[in-house]
Amino acid sequence: MSRPIDGPRLAPRDGSAPKKLVIFLHGYGSNGDDLISLGQMWARDLPHVQWISPNAPDPVPGAPNGYQWFPISNLDPRRIEEGAAMAGPVVDAFIDQELARYQLTESDLVLCGFSQGTMLSLQAGLRRKRPLAGIMGFSGALPGGAKLKEDMASKPPIMLIHGDQDQVLPLGFMFDALEHIAAAGHGAQWHISQGIPHSIGEDGLKLGGRFIGKALAGQLA
Repeated sequence: MSRPIDGPRLAPRDGSAPKKLVIFLHGYGSNGDDLISLGQMWARDLPHVQWISPNAPDPVPGAPNGYQWFPISNLDPRRIEEGAAMAGPVVDAFIDQELARYQLTESDLVLCGFSQGTMLSLQAGLRRKRPLAGIMGFSGALPGGAKLKEDMASKPPIMLIHGDQDQVLPLGFMFDALEHIAAAGHGAQWHISQGIPHSIGEDGLKLGGRFIGKALAGQLA
């Protein structure tokens, strides 16, 4: 049974009350500590942002301190779609909770995911009626792309970054996501990191931080 989610938090570096919010969604078998380090890096340029990196709700069997948004044993698109649909409401409820906690709105929030966390960022973010400031997805995939046109409730700015040497979720998953997002009447920025496996390269870190900064400043809406 899924438990309430929470995880590492990083308060605004300038000591102020949070004016903007970034929620990280980690990959399969990882945990919130993995991505909060991105907040530590990006906070230098975004000192007014509250960063949160919750652990996914369910432990991964046999993986100490490893969590999953949904079980995934292969890349069957139908199983990914079903799993993301099941986990989406957990993320959605967490978003509601954190926006209320800091008295912010969707326009103050960027979802930033890696791998399975990117799947959930797209799943939850595109189905919210009020558009988020942005969705930043690394090395991920779009669940249920064929149904996106009927399911999409808003059109937040999106940036997808993927390594061309990714053997876990090959580069084709990014192009599949871009095609379905376009078919649904929306668009996304994208970037291929040369020589990068299932990870985030230096170029991705720079581009991701720049995208988040512009999105939170309302410069991409």
